[in-house]
Amino acid sequence: MTTSPSPALHPVIDKVTRRIAERSQILRAAYLSQLEQMRGRGPRRASLSCANQAHANAAMDGNAKIWLNQAQKPNIGIVTAYNDMLSAHQPYESYPQQIRAAALRFGATAQVAGAVPAMCDGVTQGRPGMELSLFSRDVIAQATAVALSHDAFDATLCLGICDKIVPGLLIGALAFGHLPTIFIPAGPMGSGLSNKDKAAVRERYAQGKATKDELLAAESAAYHSAGTCTFYGTANSNQMLLEAMGLHLPGAAFVHPGDPLRHVLTDAAVERVLQLTEGRNYTPIGQLVNEKTIVNAVIALLATGGSTNHTIHWIAVARAAGILIDWQDFDELSSVIPLLTRVYPNGTADVNAFEAAGGPTFVIRELLSAGLMHGDVLTVYGTQGLHGHTARPVLTEAGQVAWETLPAQSTDTSVVRNVTEPFAATGGLRLLQGNLGRAIVKASAVPEDAWVIRAPAKVFASQDALVQAYKAGELNQDFVAVVIFQGPQANGMPELHQFTPVLGSLMSAGYKVALVTDGRMSGASGKVPAALHVSPEVAQGGPLGKVRDGDLVELNVHTGELRALVDEQEWNQRAVQSLPKETTFGFGRDLFAAQRRVVTAPEHGASTLFID
Repeated sequence: MTTSPSPALHPVIDKVTRRIAERSQILRAAYLSQLEQMRGRGPRRASLSCANQAHANAAMDGNAKIWLNQAQKPNIGIVTAYNDMLSAHQPYESYPQQIRAAALRFGATAQVAGAVPAMCDGVTQGRPGMELSLFSRDVIAQATAVALSHDAFDATLCLGICDKIVPGLLIGALAFGHLPTIFIPAGPMGSGLSNKDKAAVRERYAQGKATKDELLAAESAAYHSAGTCTFYGTANSNQMLLEAMGLHLPGAAFVHPGDPLRHVLTDAAVERVLQLTEGRNYTPIGQLVNEKTIVNAVIALLATGGSTNHTIHWIAVARAAGILIDWQDFDELSSVIPLLTRVYPNGTADVNAFEAAGGPTFVIRELLSAGLMHGDVLTVYGTQGLHGHTARPVLTEAGQVAWETLPAQSTDTSVVRNVTEPFAATGGLRLLQGNLGRAIVKASAVPEDAWVIRAPAKVFASQDALVQAYKAGELNQDFVAVVIFQGPQANGMPELHQFTPVLGSLMSAGYKVALVTDGRMSGASGKVPAALHVSPEVAQGGPLGKVRDGDLVELNVHTGELRALVDEQEWNQRAVQSLPKETTFGFGRDLFAAQRRVVTAPEHGASTLFID
């Protein structure tokens, strides 16, 4: 591939990146110093005692055991999120066997270092188990660290795709940042029932106009085979961000599980991660992930209208690399990053249509061409920086992978556009702030005529209470739903996806509605204007807990305002509602009480790992 000279970096991107670097200077320097101390010279197994090696090698056989005992060949640690309940992770069942065989062909060895839990928010939506979801990210990070703690590996391959799994794996890998690391995706399922049609059935079911059998049939037609769900939620946003960070082989994200190219890309990832352990090619993940890389990830999120969850997760990821970012950084970048995609819930297309129209590589190329991304970064692919990630992988007649240049124009401009004619001049996410606190809104999913709403508040202490009020016919009016006690300290900050069909159906009926909550919604949150992650949360005394039924609440995406229109003196005298008696028990929730007590605010990553 050839690259043209990069244009000057946009001044706002330069300013934000410099500010992040200055803010992070002490922490980042300490992190890099730690990496240098952890780095060894030569294969890691050479530093193990004979007893250590015997334990680590006992189950291996053939050439692998000989090489491992000699401790002269690099050894790859595989960290896998395989289970066969998650469609996205089921394909990983055969990957370790393939990786081990490929490693032997390339003169090395590979072992499964460990497995991490992987729960599905699609299964736990509206269920008690959803209150474990956010905290599972930190458990995954810890499990990754446990897997790599044997210090018997020279590189890492991470097998994971979905919501909390990728951020957790990445945080864990950064704790072993002296190791070269590549993420290997498994790809999306084929297109089934369209997301638009699925959402319509959900709304009809919420209105009592569709039966449960009809709803199940629609859901099963949408989620029908191995691979990630096809909407552009948190899981597929993960893949976009990893592409922009250079942690995948270029264009690997959205190749289907059964595509022969998928198999060849996995072998190529094995070969490449081994090359990254050698001499001048040595590229540890802790050096690769730096301030510029993190900014590139945020820009990719904004340019594609990605998941609001990543305004939490990538703050935690950055902190794991000694980098401090906040929502102000997201918002300033969003003011200059154009929206280049329309993928559900920001449009009607799915990720397969996104990939066919150009996919992540097209978006990265367009942003680089306009000086809207840092091109001068390290990536797992090679020496061309991020420009090396602007071509698409193809399978050659010889059964090898090659990368080809994309067309100058998108093949479907209703899905992906050039930077010169974007869908919107600004990015998909915006910061809201006012006397209710600070919050994030997914502007790209909301029709612009719904960007401003001023309506009476209806306050609920749970999503179930709101759903019950809807079923009782109490919500047929303009209103702002204020749902409190949904933050990380209150109940683990579950996703509140049950709101989407309920509030969506009210909008379809002509009512002006919005949501304001200290909780999260799914990465598939839809057309309802929603101020999410309101901080500080009510359980910590946040002002959202002062809102009472009937108060006028204004949400304005244009101006970035979020406020209760209440007399200032009265507002200052009001008390914040108290958290109800502990109800987070059963379904494993008891085991996370300590995490709820120490977890940081969403703008600090909602982390139980970095609480200083």
